This record gives sequence, C-alpha cells and structure tokens, in this order.
Amino acid sequence: MSGSRIVALGHYQPPKVLTNDDLAVLVDTDDEWIRSRVGIRTRHIAEGETLVDLATEAAQKALANSGRSAAEIDLVVVATCTAVERSPNTAAAVAARLGVRAPAAYDINTVCSGFSYALATADHAIRAGAARRALVIGAERMSDTLDWTDRTTCVIFGDGAGAAVVEAQEEGAEPGIGPVVWGSEPEKSDAVVITGWDPVISQQGQSVFRWATTQIAPLARQTCEKAGIDPSELKGFVPHQANLRIIDAIAAKLGAPDAVVARDVVVSGNTSAASIPLAFSKMVERGELSPGDPVLLFGFGGGLAYAGQVVRCP
Repeated sequence: MSGSRIVALGHYQPPKVLTNDDLAVLVDTDDEWIRSRVGIRTRHIAEGETLVDLATEAAQKALANSGRSAAEIDLVVVATCTAVERSPNTAAAVAARLGVRAPAAYDINTVCSGFSYALATADHAIRAGAARRALVIGAERMSDTLDWTDRTTCVIFGDGAGAAVVEAQEEGAEPGIGPVVWGSEPEKSDAVVITGWDPVISQQGQSVFRWATTQIAPLARQTCEKAGIDPSELKGFVPHQANLRIIDAIAAKLGAPDAVVARDVVVSGNTSAASIPLAFSKMVERGELSPGDPVLLFGFGGGLAYAGQVVRCP
C-alpha cells in the first residue's frame, strides 16, 4: 500500500459545562484571571460517564460519518492518560461496545501528544500490511486527575473524545497521512506529572510554556518539510489545545498565513490526547476546511513528548 488516509472524524463531549464563574465558587479565581492566563472560558466535565463511554461515542460518530461499519475495522487504537482499568485496555473495551470483531487493540499513553502517536502507529500498521482499516481515538477524563483546590490546574482541563477512521490507500495514491516527526525530552519529563493511586495532575507551568513556545514551531516546520510541503501551503493547523497563549505563539512562528488555526481550547479546555481530534472534527463539521486540504496536526506536552504529521482533510 502507498499509505493511509483519514476517511472521517467524530467527536463527543459530556453535556455538563463548567464556566469560569462556576470555578470561582470552588477556588480563588475569576473569569478575567483565567482568560488572561490560558484563554479558556468553559470546559466540559463528565458526570456518570466513563472514559470508555466518551471514546465509544466519538468512535460511533466517526464510523457514521465514514459510512463504514464496525465489522470493517481491524485495528482500534486509543490514546489516553486517564484510563482507570489496567485490563482490559480502553481500546478493547471500546471495540467490544462497538461490536468490532477480533481487532488488534491497544492503548497509547504519551499524554497530550497521544493522538498523533496513535495516528502514526495506525498509519505504520496499514503501510506494513498488518491492518486495513483502523479506528484511532483520543479520549480523556482529565477531571479524574484534578485537585479542585488548585487553581493552577483545575481551571485548565476538561473531558472529551475525538476519533478518526483511517484506511489504506491503493498504490500510487498520494498519502493522506504524512511522515511523523516525534520525540521527547526525558530530562524534562517531570514538568507535567500525574501521580499516585488516586491520581493528581501537577505541572511546572512556566517551564512548559517556555518549552512549547520556543521548541514546537521549529519541530512543526520540520514536520511540513518531511511531508514535502511548505508551511505557507497549509490550510489548517491543529496543535494540542494546551492554552490559547501557547497556540497563538506557535501559530505566529509557523509561517502559515492561510491556515485556519484550531482554538477549541477556549470552549473545551485542555483535553490532553483528545484535544487534536476533538478540535479537528469540529473544524470539519463547521466547514472551515475542505476535503483534501493539507492540515498540520501537532501534539506536545506531558513527557515532554511531541508528535505531528501533515494530513489531508477528509
């Protein structure tokens, strides 16, 4: 096979919306403080819905949008850092809910870069002939990791899921998913951590901000170069929705003046591995991108791990 492509996307967010004013009741903060630092107005919080519920909802919508059935899927990959169960993994649980028969199923945890890692591994599996059609899902219940008395973290994160149906292309077709650029900075891996049996997230905010705003744009340009495209040719840019200041800083350095930049963080908060497919799916649903448009996806964060690729819009 000459590669793979994204056929369709889908997303899901739990119905409960937590506003900045709601948070001001819980912790010493206010709307102006939150907006000025991270640009977030609202986030969705799961109540009575599990991680598997969120992932399944997004996957069902992606399948419906693709016109494919669960029976046609032979690989399920879920990117998440908030799975509670160690076995079965989230991918296997989602496959069972959907009725996927005998798929390869595994989870990936590279935190905020997880979806791009998962998309790359699915693409590699398809290129190698180990799979024909995959469901790639990013899903998180970040609210499970929050200390609701810590205003530096509880105002940032939200819950949600996004999914993509990825399938093989015939020989000679232009690849719909470009080569991945991925890596990490292990010496800074303690900058964002989720620790303990009752997990709590903490981060070195300024350290992460400096790293993201100085290191990610060159890596994003490298990703475009590897895909054989100049950043100026991009029609869309979907970075990890870390915070609005980081997104705007990277976009300003990228050199993609015609690209629609995803800023879903404003209404969804930081949903870690779910943020890229969630934002990408919304952009397609709103008609902000056209089929075949080159779009740069780039995840970064906990680890400090990063990954990105140029894809063609479904």
